[in-house]
Amino acid sequence: MSVLASSDCKETFVLNLGPQHPATHGVLRVKLTMDGEYIRHAEPVLGYIHRMHEKMGENRTWAQFMPNTGRLDYLSALSYNHGYVLAVERAAGIAVPERAEYIRVITVELNRISSHLVWFGAFILDLGGFTPLLYAFDDREIILDLLQAVTGSRLTYCYFRFGGVYNDIEPDFITGTLAFIKRLRERMPMYHNLVTKNIILIKRLKDIGFVPAEMCRKYGATGPVLRGAGVGYDVRRAEPYSVYPELDFDIPTYPEGDCMARYMVRLDEIEQSMRIIEQACAKLPDGPVMAEKAPKIIKPAKGDYYAAVEAARGSFGVRLVSDGTTTPYRLKLRSPSYSNLSLFGEASRGMLLPDALALMGSLDLVIPEIDR
Repeated sequence: MSVLASSDCKETFVLNLGPQHPATHGVLRVKLTMDGEYIRHAEPVLGYIHRMHEKMGENRTWAQFMPNTGRLDYLSALSYNHGYVLAVERAAGIAVPERAEYIRVITVELNRISSHLVWFGAFILDLGGFTPLLYAFDDREIILDLLQAVTGSRLTYCYFRFGGVYNDIEPDFITGTLAFIKRLRERMPMYHNLVTKNIILIKRLKDIGFVPAEMCRKYGATGPVLRGAGVGYDVRRAEPYSVYPELDFDIPTYPEGDCMARYMVRLDEIEQSMRIIEQACAKLPDGPVMAEKAPKIIKPAKGDYYAAVEAARGSFGVRLVSDGTTTPYRLKLRSPSYSNLSLFGEASRGMLLPDALALMGSLDLVIPEIDR
């Protein structure tokens, strides 16, 4: 990684990266203090797309807030559905049928692959390569077709319900899902030959954007950012939920802590999600997809409740404070992208601007989730 130019140089200037710059992937502004081509200080500036989701949650019933969860991280919406229903189910003591839990896992993992494919294509596009985006979106389109047939939506899903899922899946969905897994597994070597082994990509990512485990802990970074620093923390393993304990999968980690490590973690996670989906499809039991005694009106007992899930970008947490009424007294959302962005200022200090864009892309930020 490049080092900062001489500290006694006083000829600095301020450069605004965003809020319209395509590399920020949304209305994020980063105020950069530059010393020539080197970054002396980086300050993320939020607030351009703030929508007050948490305050909206305190002015709606528990069920009415559900569509909001699909508008946070729109690339990984089903994980956010899952995190919210899990918190409410724990608060209200609602049991979920086993078939519904397996359907949740299958759809969430398909959504995770879809999210990683978007990141893969957009990340390479930020670095100057266009073709991989077309291949990634070609595969992602199949996932969107599969999920649309079940959920009725292609992006901002609202499929989960307190006590299960909205509707059952058809045999055609399982057949189509397994056919997609077979296709994607055959195409993964193509992705690695085209991109991972490309010497230009290696030069742009290897030993660039060093984020050590200590920095991740300092800022609360999770997900592929943390696992790219060698820490094998994954909520699905550390705080097991749903039927993940019944499934066999690995937690990919790379100790290097650079952009290449975070890239490799996500590519490996696609492989692991395919393993999870295949096992879940094979073990999918018969039975109902909604709890028989799920209450029509949710009124959790007074208390403070928390649940977390492993979303595509890290640990997504939901804290609920209930006063025993039909609306939450307090709703707090723990956003993984917000924590991951927080380390950018320290991690980018002394970097060349093009390298800092590689670092930002490797964090996989979704701005509406940060600025919620």
